[in-house]
This record gives sequence, structure tokens and C-alpha cells, in this order.
Amino acid sequence: MRTLRDIDQLRSTLQEYRQRGQRIALVPTMGNLHAGHLALVACARQHADIVVSSLFVNPMQFGPGEDLDGYPRTFDADQAQLVEAGCDVLFAPAVSSLYPNGLDAQTRVHVPVVGEGLCGGSRPGHFDGVSTVVSMLFNLVQPDVACFGEKDYQQLAVIRKLVCDLHMPIEVIGVPIVRAADGLALSSRNGYLSSEERAIAPALYRTLCTLRDAFERGEPIEKVLHQGHTALYDTGFTLDYLELRDATLGPINLATRHAVLLAAAQLGPARLIDNLTVRLPASAVRE
Repeated sequence: MRTLRDIDQLRSTLQEYRQRGQRIALVPTMGNLHAGHLALVACARQHADIVVSSLFVNPMQFGPGEDLDGYPRTFDADQAQLVEAGCDVLFAPAVSSLYPNGLDAQTRVHVPVVGEGLCGGSRPGHFDGVSTVVSMLFNLVQPDVACFGEKDYQQLAVIRKLVCDLHMPIEVIGVPIVRAADGLALSSRNGYLSSEERAIAPALYRTLCTLRDAFERGEPIEKVLHQGHTALYDTGFTLDYLELRDATLGPINLATRHAVLLAAAQLGPARLIDNLTVRLPASAVRE
């Protein structure tokens, strides 16, 4: 694996692969890698000849008071895991390389509608930061394929709209959530949990499963969501949101059959997100 920090070096390296007609896949990450990230690399490996992974803790997507300074940085371990996973190129730029004029003077990319509400409502500016840095990486790498985790469902929707609206010739692949044995969705922020909080955390997934089953039986949506709020609060979560949306993140209506149940909740210092797909029966009560 080649580890590159310089933009010009990245471009020249990738140009060599393109001249050989090789297909390139990109896996953007912020590091502190776990099995979920490695699943993205494995997926990329299946769809391309060359796998590029980026490792960049993007300051633009962190809001005031969020965990930018404390976000775990584990470069040596990440590098070793990517070598083992068969990554070909690791791009790990400095903040000054991607934002040479600072954040305030930086051009930003805004994806409307799909980035609003949910995490976009709770974290103003977050998705502008995500879409800006992903646009940069797409421009620098010019991948044929890019792989993103379905755990960040709204982020994946934002990136898909970005690629569609800007006519980027990139296939965006969503990779299923990787979970611990007890059901907790893997996340770099799970490391913030104490042992006691870690024992509680899988209740988020279990509650979503219970709600999904109720929706699929046709029980009233608002009633089921209220039960979910109560169950998570009683378990010890501070709920940010718990919503049922259609698969494109629009509102549920009488014609909706394919939906997604999305949640974000604080447990101690960790903000946990998760989602499940839901198949609504025609008899489901939408109110």
C-alpha cells in the first residue's frame, strides 16, 4: 500500500493506474477504523482494480462544542488494518492541504432538502462539511466507484443526490451496517462509552427492531413512535430523533411501502445513530 499525503503525488499516482485502464474505488474515512470500515474496503475491492482509502478528520463537519479535538486519531493502527484489508493507496492529507485558506474562506457545497432535518437539523452545517470534503475527494481521486456505510443513512442520501445533481460519473454503493454480536451498530464513537453504557447501548437496536415489527403488522405509526420514545427514555437514552421516513427520506404517505426507521440518541458522551428498513403493509395507519 502506498501512503500519500501530497495532492500532486496522489494525482500522479492515480494517473498511472488510469493509463493502465484500471478501475478505481474510493473509501472515504475519518480513521479510527473498525470492521465496518473494512467492510467498505472489501466491497470496494470487489468493484475495482485499485482501492483508495482517505483518512481525514474533517473539521468542517464538526459544529461548535462537538468532539473535533477529542475525536480518536489512530493513524498507525488504521494504516496496518488497511494494508491487511488489501487497500492500494492511503491518502492522508493535512488540514492545511485541503483547506489552505482556512475554513472561513472555503467554498462550500450545500445539498438541499435531503440534508435537512434528522442529523442535519441537530447538527447545522454538518452536511455542508460532509458534501464539501467528499466533493474535494471525488475531484482529487476521480473514482469510478465510491463506497459508504448505510449506518449513516442520511449522509448516503446526501452523497447520492450530490453525485446525481452535479452529474458526477461515480457509482455510489451503500454497504450494509456491520453490527457487534449484541446488535450495536459499529461506530468510531462507541469507544466513548463506559462499560456500563456499552451494556445499555444495544437497547437502541433492539427497540428499533420492536418498532419495525409493529409497523410491519400495520399498527398506527404515531402510537408506535411514541412507544419507542418512552422505551428509549426509560432505558437511559436522551433521544435526538426517532422518525419513520420513506426510503428517499421524504414524509410517509398512504402509498409508502418501503420506509426507513431512523434514530439518533445520546448515551453518556456518545451520540449513537442507527436505522432499519421497514416494509409497510397497505393497511398501516399513517396518522
